[in-house]
Amino acid sequence: MAQKDFYAVLGVTSSATQDEIKKAYRKLAKQHHPDTSKEANAAERFKEISEAHTVLSDPGKRKQYDQMRRLGAFEGFGGRPGAGFGGRGQTTMNMEDLDLGGLGGLGDLFSSMFGGGRARQRGPGRGETIETILEVPFRTAALGGKVPVELEVSEECGTCHGTGGAPGSTMKVCPECNGRGSLSFGQGGFAVNRPCPRCLGKGQIPSAPCPTCNGAGEVRTRKKVLITVPAGTDTGTKIRLKGQGGRGDKGGPPGDLVITFHVKADRFFRREGLDLHATIPINIAQATLGSRVSVRTIDGKKITVRIPAGTPGGKRFRVRGQGVQKVSQRGDMILEVQIAVPESLTQEQEKMMKEFAEAGGMKY
Repeated sequence: MAQKDFYAVLGVTSSATQDEIKKAYRKLAKQHHPDTSKEANAAERFKEISEAHTVLSDPGKRKQYDQMRRLGAFEGFGGRPGAGFGGRGQTTMNMEDLDLGGLGGLGDLFSSMFGGGRARQRGPGRGETIETILEVPFRTAALGGKVPVELEVSEECGTCHGTGGAPGSTMKVCPECNGRGSLSFGQGGFAVNRPCPRCLGKGQIPSAPCPTCNGAGEVRTRKKVLITVPAGTDTGTKIRLKGQGGRGDKGGPPGDLVITFHVKADRFFRREGLDLHATIPINIAQATLGSRVSVRTIDGKKITVRIPAGTPGGKRFRVRGQGVQKVSQRGDMILEVQIAVPESLTQEQEKMMKEFAEAGGMKY
C-alpha cells in the first residue's frame, strides 16, 4: 500500500537540515493557510503539512520515521525482489518492539499498514498519544487564555469491562493465531508480526461477542478538555499534556495529548515576531493639519496616537510595549498611516480643494 512520504509533502530531501525543513514548512503553511488560501482542500492540505512538520521537526520522531522509511514502510515493504516470505536472509520485525507511542499521527499511519496498530501487550500498556491541531483566536494566542477542545478517544467498554465478551460468555483460544496474539506476514526481505485481527492481540476470543463493542473491548467516545494557551503562542507551537491521551491497556497509564496550535488571522492586527502591525486610516485634512487618533490595543484598551501635521501616507508610528507578551518580553505595536481619499465631493468641497491646490501652486 502506498503511503504519504513526509519529505515529499514538504518538498525536501531526506538529508534536509532542520532549518530547511522549517523554511519549507513556513512557506507551505503560508501558501495553504485555510484563512488565506482559496483552494478547496486548503484545510486538509494544511493539516497534512503540519503533520509532516510535527514528525520531521522533532529529532527523535524523525529518527524513528527514517528507520521505518529505510525498511520500505512506504513502498509496501518491497525488499529484495524474489526473496519470498520466510526465505533466507529475511528479517522478522515485531511491531511491539518499535517505540511508536510518541509518534502520534505516524502511529496511526503504521496501524493502517499493519492492520490494527500497536500490538496489545500481555501486561499493562501505556495508552496512545493523541495529536491534534487546535485553532485559536489571534488575541487569545497573543495574550494567553483557555480554549475548549473535543477529542475522540478509546474508552473501556462499560458492558464487558474490556474483555470483549457478552455477559455470561466464556473465553477460548483464538483459532486464527492459536493463542499467540499475533500473525506474521512478509514480502521481499522482511517479515512483520502484527496483532491478530480476530482476537486483537489478546490470544483469546469470547464465545459470544459483546453487543456494545462487538468484541473490541473498547468504544470510541468524545472527551472535552480545556486547553491553556500560553501567551505568545504562534502557529506551529506545540504543547504536551501528560495523561490526557488514550486510556492505558489493562490498567496501564494513559497516554499524552499533543496540541499543535494554528492561530487564526485577525481583522486588524498581523504579527511579526513579538510586534503587532496595524493600519490606521486618516483623511486628507488629518494628514495635512495633524490630528489625534484613538486606537484600540490588543488588550482591548484605547490609546490616543498623535498624527503630526504633514504626515504622508505609509508613515509608521511605534507604540512601545503594546505588542505580544511572551514570558518576560513584550513587543511593540506599529501603526501605519493610510490616507483615505474620498470617492466624491460636494460642489462646495470641490471648490475649496481647488482653491487649496491653486494656493499651493498646483496645476490640474
